[in-house]
Amino acid sequence: MHEIEPYYQWRDDYTSSEDERSPFYNIEYSELYFDKQIYNFLLHPQWDEFGSNTLYLKVLFADYDRGYAIIEFIGEWNDAINNDIMLLKRDILELMIDEGITKFILIGENVLNFHASDDSYYEEWFQEIEEGWIVGINFQEHVISEFRDNNIDYFINFGGAFDHLPWRTLKPVQIFKKVEELLTKRLN
Repeated sequence: MHEIEPYYQWRDDYTSSEDERSPFYNIEYSELYFDKQIYNFLLHPQWDEFGSNTLYLKVLFADYDRGYAIIEFIGEWNDAINNDIMLLKRDILELMIDEGITKFILIGENVLNFHASDDSYYEEWFQEIEEGWIVGINFQEHVISEFRDNNIDYFINFGGAFDHLPWRTLKPVQIFKKVEELLTKRLN
């Protein structure tokens, strides 16, 4: 796992540690010292922590004018023991919502497992973004099944074209427009 880096091709367009409005502003990363781990597996030092022992993230892009953010995750999403959604919601998402972000694209291809608790923080997040949305792209099939079995898909859009979106070949605004287009088709 230590070789899996957060996606870095957009660093010329956006870097969360250089964004004064980002929860990760002024974070300094080691290029040599592996200071993060999930269980006994070391993680690449570029991943950001938010209080979870098993889930890390990277805000790959934030566009405050259009009100969207693209966030990549790695690890085990565990609401049952660690209450990851509470930590994520309180320590990261609320700060982003306060800055005008209401549309969230979550990249989950490196989320290995999901363990649910209740859906109250997802519901709260969903209600706070009113005209916005939350979309999960490229999550593993078994992870999506767990989200669905626990009715989290009421708040986060999964499935269909979102499961195989070639996001690495696109620029952030292209991903945003593609996701909006797919959501519009779903609603019609």
